[in-house]
Amino acid sequence: MMKKRLLLVDDEPFNLELMTDLLEDAGYDTQQALNGEDAWQILQREGEQFSAILLDKMMPGISGVDLLKRIKATERLAFLPVIMQTAVGAAASVQESLAGGAFYYLTKPFSRDMLLAVVGAATEHWDRHQYFVELANQQLDALQHLEQASFSFRQLHEARSVTALLARTSHSPEKTATGLFELIVNAIEHGNLELDYQEKTQLQREDRWQETLQQRLADPVLGAREVRVGMQRHGRDLHFTISDQGNGFDWARYLVDDPTQLISSHGRGILIARKLSFDQLQYQGNGNQVLAIVHG
Repeated sequence: MMKKRLLLVDDEPFNLELMTDLLEDAGYDTQQALNGEDAWQILQREGEQFSAILLDKMMPGISGVDLLKRIKATERLAFLPVIMQTAVGAAASVQESLAGGAFYYLTKPFSRDMLLAVVGAATEHWDRHQYFVELANQQLDALQHLEQASFSFRQLHEARSVTALLARTSHSPEKTATGLFELIVNAIEHGNLELDYQEKTQLQREDRWQETLQQRLADPVLGAREVRVGMQRHGRDLHFTISDQGNGFDWARYLVDDPTQLISSHGRGILIARKLSFDQLQYQGNGNQVLAIVHG
């Protein structure tokens, strides 16, 4: 398996060396840029070869925010995860990065564990996107004429297959797939399996997350619950409905731009779906059903 490649952008050579050592020890391949101008030239030449960018916000010349805007305005780079890093932890600073399209954030000084957790989350997001891009190139154009569909399933590998198929009903399948999968994962993990945000944080810290997921899936009650996903075409619009059999959650707080969502190793699924994939996102009732709309 090829190493995942990261672009590190920082005007402080010491910071670059520190991140390089930590990340390469963890198995990543890295490339450095000391300023925004050099980083932009690298991205123009070989941007698709990276799995994520770690970007310092405060730099002379092309700042981190300016470079972020260029990346998100370039179609072939728009989904590339950007991890914004800064010594400023104020909400306003994080908000600016969120508005620009950075869904991952590191506040200096950060620990090795937090660095690896956030980089891991970002590269996993990129891997999923690339998987759906590859599937979107398959000859399944007939699905763009599908009027309605309904699926029910329990596990994450089933969710991946259903997501890939349903996304082909959209004119931007890889974009739709990214958000749809995030919503389905939430329905399985946090809905049916009743694993909340705090539990996931703790379990990831203890490296017991995957083990706990499998235990819950094997539970005769929780593991028997199903997620239902429906698609219905309304004129040029697509309506996706995702329902789980859990107890719901406080969904309203996830539909606002809360900067604290960025300063953690997880918890960005709804934000990514709302910002990147869907034109409308509407949670209903106690939060165990969500309607995601793509305008044609």
